[in-house]
Amino acid sequence: SDDFFAEVTRMLNPEPAQFVPGKFDTNGKWMDGWESRRKRVPGHDWCVVRLGVRGSFAGVDIDTSHFLGNHPPFASLDAADTTDEEVAAGTVRWTRVLPSVPLRRGSHNLQPIRAEGSFTHVRLNIYPDGGVARLRVYGTPDPVAQDGRIDLAALHLGGRPLACSDMFFSPMTNLLLPGRSTYMGGGWETRRSRPPGEDWIIVALGAPGLVEEVLLDTGHFKGNYPDRAVVEGLWWPDAPPQALIGHADWRPATPKVRLRADAEHRVSTSDRGPYTHLRLRIFPDGGVARMRAFGVPARPEGHDPLLHHLARSSDAELLEQMSKCCGSRRWAEAMVALRPFSSRTQLFGMAEQAWWHLADEDWKEAFTHHPRIGEDPEALRRRFASTATWSAGEQAGMVGADEETLAALAEGNRAYEARFGHVFLICATGLSAATMLEELRARLPNDPAAELRIAAGEQVKITALRLGKLA
Repeated sequence: SDDFFAEVTRMLNPEPAQFVPGKFDTNGKWMDGWESRRKRVPGHDWCVVRLGVRGSFAGVDIDTSHFLGNHPPFASLDAADTTDEEVAAGTVRWTRVLPSVPLRRGSHNLQPIRAEGSFTHVRLNIYPDGGVARLRVYGTPDPVAQDGRIDLAALHLGGRPLACSDMFFSPMTNLLLPGRSTYMGGGWETRRSRPPGEDWIIVALGAPGLVEEVLLDTGHFKGNYPDRAVVEGLWWPDAPPQALIGHADWRPATPKVRLRADAEHRVSTSDRGPYTHLRLRIFPDGGVARMRAFGVPARPEGHDPLLHHLARSSDAELLEQMSKCCGSRRWAEAMVALRPFSSRTQLFGMAEQAWWHLADEDWKEAFTHHPRIGEDPEALRRRFASTATWSAGEQAGMVGADEETLAALAEGNRAYEARFGHVFLICATGLSAATMLEELRARLPNDPAAELRIAAGEQVKITALRLGKLA
């Protein structure tokens, strides 16, 4: 409606707003943002912004930095899924996504948005007039289907940073922003590591596929760029971010390369994938302005008999099979509900996540489906007919154990069950009888709550082994 004192386009500049003392133009004090003239008639000022990408909203920041005696006391936000032509014609049907809220002067004014749907344009209303330094609308871009060689990590395709080891100096969200960074604070920068180690950031690709080349840009990082870097990949659609951190299935997508100050580095991949996620590791620390992952959208090739077997099983069949892997009814039902599984990484990751979300009673239910370590094979077959073969194989280390060790295990089992109220559980695969006895004795003094979690961790290992035997 009006930008007499400061052009509205400045409100979208990527760098933080600056105050320049003594700088004036023909209309008055130069301000880094949008500022309208003082209103002398009823009404309010507004501006319409076409978003960079269509998407759903999570929140907004109406930043009044440096506007101290001239900020708007109130503001609201409207949104629409429309076109520039409809905006110009004045035929847009706006939806109020943020009611009028008070604004603090010289401050970031962050507000959550809980509007349903996707939008292409917003209208910022200020009451009655004044200045806004920056407008930021946060949310999730709608994925856009594209073919051919593209930046698989691009924000407009739905690419997004999920987690990082550190972002002390500047946020991880900067890494995938469009265009080159215009200043040092426009990238992702970690603090100095003491002692020197490494930092990392995990990115979900907007378009999963084959990564042919990675671009690492250290623009504006001159005395604080990383010495070396490597990019790793993983295929796990819809993976929970926490499950990706430290996961064992990450594999190198590029060789480890040396980086230079303030430069673009194009690195050809040694393993194209396909991937749904990338992890950038930098050594020992520092800043990276941008990362691009050039490639073609694709899905993994080949046939995994385990995944195929799980996909074609009926719900009743799958429930029975999952119950053999873990005796918790709630866990087995959760796994049936989580199907289909697009990769082994997803299968094992979701299995572990579902397990750790259970209650103590569910864990103890699962423990009742395990024999005692060293139990007589005939008794084992009678009590655990459906999993006796697996249990016997997992306890193969008992073969050849001497009578003294067997007697000590039997005594230890009784003491353990009397203290903790459940069977002594250990992933026995590859362990000797003597090793299992040593572990049993070491765990006997544990606090019951701590021991329950240790036993639950052993169940995770057993479950993973049994899942792999289903096909």
